[in-house]
Amino acid sequence: MHQHLSPFHVAFPVDDLAQARAFYGGVLGCAEGRSSDVFVGFNLFGHQIVAHLCPRTDSTAKQHNVVDNHNLPIPHFGVILPLDEWEQLAHRLRAAHVAFVVEPYVRFQGEIGEQCAMMLLDPAGNALEFKAFSDPSRIFAKQGSAKTRLDRARL
Repeated sequence: MHQHLSPFHVAFPVDDLAQARAFYGGVLGCAEGRSSDVFVGFNLFGHQIVAHLCPRTDSTAKQHNVVDNHNLPIPHFGVILPLDEWEQLAHRLRAAHVAFVVEPYVRFQGEIGEQCAMMLLDPAGNALEFKAFSDPSRIFAKQGSAKTRLDRARL
């Protein structure tokens, strides 16, 4: 595994750049980068995400998979954060009265891959998931590995 993770880049469709700016810049607190009248870039916890203006179509309907008894929209993207940053983000989103697809909770409690998780939609309907692992060195652990536990989570 790499000692240093490189920032990722994700480009995604939105139907209103002003709403994207309000959500990503205002609600999530992402600094804005390069922009034009058809796209806006943001710094999402050190990663470059770019909202591109695209009208909605019926062909962009989401699929879903069930994970830990929650119906998760596919596709989705997000960031794995340290637990304290995840908790701060959860509090920030609750204070902004964001509607969650999956309320902040501990997923796979007492199992391999135990993690805090939450999922929400941006104003254009793009799904975002934010996680924090009890043991960040175990993010890529496979079944059968030693169990870990989230003891600090203050959900």
